[in-house]
Amino acid sequence: MAQSSAEQMRAWQGPALLSFGFRPFFLFGAVWVVMAMLMWILALTSAVDLPTHFDPVSWHAHEFLFGYLGAVLAGFLLTAVPNWTGRLPMVGWKLAALFALWCAGRIAILTSAFLPVVVAAGIDLAFPVVLGALILQEIVAGKNWRNLIVLALLAVFTTANLIFHIEASNGLYAAEGYGLRLGLATTIMMIGVIGGRIIPSFTRNWLARNNDPARPAPPMQRFDKITLAASIIILALWVVMPFHSLTGGALILFGVLHVARLIRWQGHRTLHEPLVWVLHVAYAFIPLGALVMGADTLLSGSSQIAAQHIWMAGAIGAMTLAVMTRATLGHTGQALLANRATLAVYLCLFASVAARWLSATMPEFTTISGLLWIAAFGGFAVAYGPALLRAKAGKA
Repeated sequence: MAQSSAEQMRAWQGPALLSFGFRPFFLFGAVWVVMAMLMWILALTSAVDLPTHFDPVSWHAHEFLFGYLGAVLAGFLLTAVPNWTGRLPMVGWKLAALFALWCAGRIAILTSAFLPVVVAAGIDLAFPVVLGALILQEIVAGKNWRNLIVLALLAVFTTANLIFHIEASNGLYAAEGYGLRLGLATTIMMIGVIGGRIIPSFTRNWLARNNDPARPAPPMQRFDKITLAASIIILALWVVMPFHSLTGGALILFGVLHVARLIRWQGHRTLHEPLVWVLHVAYAFIPLGALVMGADTLLSGSSQIAAQHIWMAGAIGAMTLAVMTRATLGHTGQALLANRATLAVYLCLFASVAARWLSATMPEFTTISGLLWIAAFGGFAVAYGPALLRAKAGKA
């Protein structure tokens, strides 16, 4: 007789950490990004020399975008795909092996100065390739064709990582290269696609539960499809020629479209519940980043690093924290309510993004931003770690 997801998780007698995909990847993704930020701050002050073949800035960018985010994507997909397909989740030692592969990638990149370039890159790329193969297997077996777009985005994200490695191995400044921009653009599209489903859905549920008659626009209506189709073109333009005036104007259009999309989701009616409004604020960093980068391109046509962090730290950082906190509460049997620790984590993240933006003109804010980042993700690990390490409430 086929087991349900709950029955399979109850049958697992090993560590609770390995009873569902979100547990190891959310917890240790947060731990890693804290450690990586601490090492980055020390490297900035010349207190340590990182034993990586990447230059320090490129290592920092790679480990946030492809290292940390790779873990969160794995945790999200391994949790969501069973819901999409009706198939069993990955648990136990198979999950442990996949997690170990992610850990091996982090070690290989950090110590890549002592490894052949191809070996370090191969270990790092093995994780998203294996993850993609596992997700493809589940989607095909469950005939869940509508979510092939998520797998396609993961494939492009993995290709971007490969390009990043090629650029770095050829002595190029990968932190401002095609691989970084393609990876970031793909991630913004992931947020646009997945966020466009979950944000109006969670908002609608909260409004209905609180007897508010307002309702967000249903997900993936004609306007959403037009916005996403335009976004693909505009982001591709940004990847190929980021400083062209045509790209600057296109980014302004991108920002306006996503502002309009966000307004349709009624986020202003959810201010009493941080677990809901944080999703709207996180999504708001997408149009904000586009508008700022577009303006920078049109006015100066120079480096976009500071503005780019609105997407990197703002959209990605806030959206991943929002998803990790909500999913952890829901899948560990707790009420979907944000406590003070959760609110503090969100506020530290927002303050970190603001400080990073200020650092463009006041460099001393770089360290402040890093410390606030550590507080946000370290706070998540401390506040949510116990729930991720123990069995779900009510489990026998």
